[in-house]
Amino acid sequence: MKIKQTEFVISAVGPAQYPEDGLPEVALAGRSNVGKSSLINKMLLRRNLARTSQQPGKTQTLNYYKINGDLFFVDFPGYGYARVSKSEREAWGKMIERYLRGREPLKLVLQLVDVRHAPSADDVKMYEWLSHYGIPMIVVATKADKISRSQWQKHIKVIRQSLGMPGHVPLVLFSSETGQGRDELWSMIAQAAEIPLNSPSEPPNIAQETEDNG
Repeated sequence: MKIKQTEFVISAVGPAQYPEDGLPEVALAGRSNVGKSSLINKMLLRRNLARTSQQPGKTQTLNYYKINGDLFFVDFPGYGYARVSKSEREAWGKMIERYLRGREPLKLVLQLVDVRHAPSADDVKMYEWLSHYGIPMIVVATKADKISRSQWQKHIKVIRQSLGMPGHVPLVLFSSETGQGRDELWSMIAQAAEIPLNSPSEPPNIAQETEDNG
């Protein structure tokens, strides 16, 4: 994906604040500290567009990021953080469920899990909820650079078994440090959102891509 323009648009807490331009939306869900902000920044090649924090549970709204005027990333509050009060967790849950079940422009959910650990009960619950309602999703196993390449398949198997993932549900290994999985994920997002990976008038810079991937 050739990133030409990115911008933070709004922090929304309900439908009245959602953008009304009808652009396709890709939502990001996952536990606190799973690396959602880091993934957004790496996908968009921006260092601090999505603010990373050492304080889990900081995101409390649906944060909209517009990309190339073509689509939105929608960053969800992280789930599973014990220090957030029960009432806050319930409010976030209702906000997220209302969005997921009623948002027409939603084309895809990226469910992030930490590749180093077996999915948590909250991860399983989110996966089963998305599956139950037939919401298109990709499971993204983050922090792939934190384990050796020889261990990848073993950890992928644990994730698939723990979530009960059938073979047709895609799983992408991702690293915000190395860029592992970025091109693969953009290809899947572009297909789901029905947008071009590159503008026909602006072919990909093969030399630059070769340098970046080398």
